[in-house]
Amino acid sequence: MSDDVLRIRTPISIKYQYSAGPRVSSHLLGLMDGRFVGKRCPVCELVYMPPRNGTCAKCGALLGEDVEVGQRGTITTFCVVNVPFLGQTIKIPYVSATILLDGADMGMQHLIQEVDAADVRMGMRVEPVWRPREEWQPSLENVMHFRPTGEPDAPFDSYAGHL
Repeated sequence: MSDDVLRIRTPISIKYQYSAGPRVSSHLLGLMDGRFVGKRCPVCELVYMPPRNGTCAKCGALLGEDVEVGQRGTITTFCVVNVPFLGQTIKIPYVSATILLDGADMGMQHLIQEVDAADVRMGMRVEPVWRPREEWQPSLENVMHFRPTGEPDAPFDSYAGHL
């Protein structure tokens, strides 16, 4: 009897088609124009970016009107990734952060680049780096990553309620 372990690596894939509902379609169309479009709750007036396909998490109301939020935002929380993984294309260490775009009330996750991971901090102001326009699709992948703007850090009180 052998203790050898046999391993096979089998490439697999899953293809899916996403049907955006009415509350997400304007967001995806906005990305095709290089804009960030969220949705406002008509009751508590929170702005969701990216919008949810449904209701406000705070008050349960159906999300309402479109709201274009700013291109720039503030890092509220972040994680420095130091663990390599199969198929990785980003050099480690790299940073995944929650970014609160100007005018939004909910943060979105994205990659932070063009800055040393050790220099990323809460409150850092960032802006998107867009792919070339000819590569755009109705997807948040139109934004390759966010980078520091060089602006002064946002005061903690300005994003403390969004952690």
